[in-house]
Amino acid sequence: MRLFLDSFWRALAYCLMPRVITLSLLPLAMLLVLSVSWGYFYWAPTQEWVREMLASWQVLQSMLDWLQDNGAGELQAVMVPLVVIFAITPALVVVSLLAVSLMMTPALVNLVVHRRFEHLALKHGGTNLTSLAWTLGSTVIALLAMLISLPLWVVPPLMFIVPPLIWGWLSYRIMVYDALMSHASRDERLALGRKHRVWLLLIGVLTGYMGALPSLVWASGALFAAAFLVLIPLAIWIYALVFAFTSLWFAHYSLGALEALRAESDTVVMGASVPLPTVASADDSHTPQLPSA
Repeated sequence: MRLFLDSFWRALAYCLMPRVITLSLLPLAMLLVLSVSWGYFYWAPTQEWVREMLASWQVLQSMLDWLQDNGAGELQAVMVPLVVIFAITPALVVVSLLAVSLMMTPALVNLVVHRRFEHLALKHGGTNLTSLAWTLGSTVIALLAMLISLPLWVVPPLMFIVPPLIWGWLSYRIMVYDALMSHASRDERLALGRKHRVWLLLIGVLTGYMGALPSLVWASGALFAAAFLVLIPLAIWIYALVFAFTSLWFAHYSLGALEALRAESDTVVMGASVPLPTVASADDSHTPQLPSA
């Protein structure tokens, strides 16, 4: 618990640094171009496709017709943009996480190392290539989990549980590996995963809930749906800041846990290497000494 809270406050303080704020703008620039391009070329076709899909559902269409007859006809015009927004939100979250992992995490980990953990020896338990493979593999698993669990998202309690769990697991898998890639050996990384898995997963889930907060802003009304292209940059920047905080939290916790693990190992080794003093027994003290020849 002490390491959990200590790493939390340190990560929060680091997010106020100008360097971290500047780094959070890098994914924004890339994702802004992608989002605006998608909105320019595919916003209208996507809405039309969703509108046709909703019209093909007879039960839903009957309900919408009943609402229109009772003075709530505007709901049908609002529903289509909201469905599109909810559909692309998971994709934006995953892309943001990948962007942060590839563009921000190494710089943030180096910042934490230079300020706190320069004394830790480098054991190079991973490489950039293995990190990329680990990130892509974890992302594929998370996307499959999103697709499989998508029907559960329409259930009110589960829509607030399932997505943060998936995003939290994904951030846990990616950012712990990146934080320990250079300093920890493979055995040390596995040992830390076994010992601190619950706390690390808790960090991932909590930051997963934080990453879901901008989606509530998007879905708060028809005004935000109409201003979709305006809200994308703001939402992505919020995601980038959340992921920067996530990366810093994982870095502080993981490297702090590695430091403690090596301190414990050194203590055990030193304790085993110090010989115990020999104490003469009472029988030996009374044993007569034979005269030398």
